[in-house]
Amino acid sequence: MNTQTFRVVLVEDHPMFREQLAQLINKEATMTVCGEADNIHDALRLIESKKPDIAIVDLTLKGPSGIELIKNLKAKELEIPVLVLSMHDESLYAERVLKAGARGYITKNEVSKEVMTAIYAVLRGEIYLPARIASRILESVAVGRKNDNGVAQLTDRELEVFELIGHGRSTREISNYLHLGVSTVDTYRARIKTKLHLENSSQLCHEAIRWVSQGQQASV
Repeated sequence: MNTQTFRVVLVEDHPMFREQLAQLINKEATMTVCGEADNIHDALRLIESKKPDIAIVDLTLKGPSGIELIKNLKAKELEIPVLVLSMHDESLYAERVLKAGARGYITKNEVSKEVMTAIYAVLRGEIYLPARIASRILESVAVGRKNDNGVAQLTDRELEVFELIGHGRSTREISNYLHLGVSTVDTYRARIKTKLHLENSSQLCHEAIRWVSQGQQASV
């Protein structure tokens, strides 16, 4: 009897973690890693050429984020299920990646058994979230709570810019990193200051650095 082998593309910017994840997946008799990338451009090229059954994507990549990759896949009508595996704050990012088009979200500190459970669930066409994340999202929906305070109210791109500011990147560095115009980055900075009630660039840098240093909390 023939057993289907699922083809997996890994999109992750840390080589050591990517290697460990590839080893974990390749141990499965029904899975094989058919390609690896650390940025959106290479990931799109790989997915278009390899046509994998699933892509496992980190949010932090070399250049634009994993959320932008998910949106690009959707815009190109590449119907590839995406499982996000990331170190980012789940309370802030899990719902965002699902809205962007991902089929699951799991943090890197989960045990390998749950990682494989998540992969198989997404391959079956299910949406996968660890129980604690699913419960939090469902509770938010049930009570009609909106993320309208602090960092949670920022758009995906604004949040990406805010995080890069917190890592000490200048406007020009952010422009080059995200492949955006300097004036566009300035516009995002202005919007962030307005939403977070910050008076100037100094306060913006201070709050962004504080947020990153505290492990990316859901509010400022």
